[in-house]
Amino acid sequence: MVGSVWAALGLSLTCISALSLISPAWFQTTTFSFGVFTYCSWSQGDRWNQSCGTFRSLDNIPDFAWKVSAAMLLGGWLLLAFNAILLLSWALAPKRLCPRRGSGPMLGVQAAAAIATIVGLLVFPISLASPFAKEACLVSSMYCSGQCQLGWGYVTAILNAVLASLLPMIKWPHVTEVQQRTILFSSDTQSIILMPEMSK
Repeated sequence: MVGSVWAALGLSLTCISALSLISPAWFQTTTFSFGVFTYCSWSQGDRWNQSCGTFRSLDNIPDFAWKVSAAMLLGGWLLLAFNAILLLSWALAPKRLCPRRGSGPMLGVQAAAAIATIVGLLVFPISLASPFAKEACLVSSMYCSGQCQLGWGYVTAILNAVLASLLPMIKWPHVTEVQQRTILFSSDTQSIILMPEMSK
């Protein structure tokens, strides 16, 4: 049961992280928005009719800090996905195959994913000084969004990073196996004798 909960949390974090990465709403104006890998534009007052594009490779990303951020965020997402697959496999595997489910590399992988994501999120606002961001946000500079507003994609990525960094701190519950004892009643002495159960 505990393994299933952890697997569900890992899958949820992976899906939320993927959603924020493909979102074009990290910074937005009234007619333009951009994220790490996508950007969209629309005419004034007609937000439903958007024209969107993607940065298909790191070479197409307009700024070095943006490239570093994209690489870190993508690396964090890949680590989250690997961690989710590991959690899912441990949750679905029979107990006799994985007797020590609480140990292993998964807490380290989760922590590495959180660190990579946090670094990527901290580096991304440096790219607001790039020509691409300056054209979109007009007077933007490093860590200053100018006329752009913070979008839901960046906020979602921040919340996801917070959750991903908190989960490794919550350790797996340790199940202590209590040694079973056999209780014998002696009618001669009117006392109770406790004997450890013999292994079969």
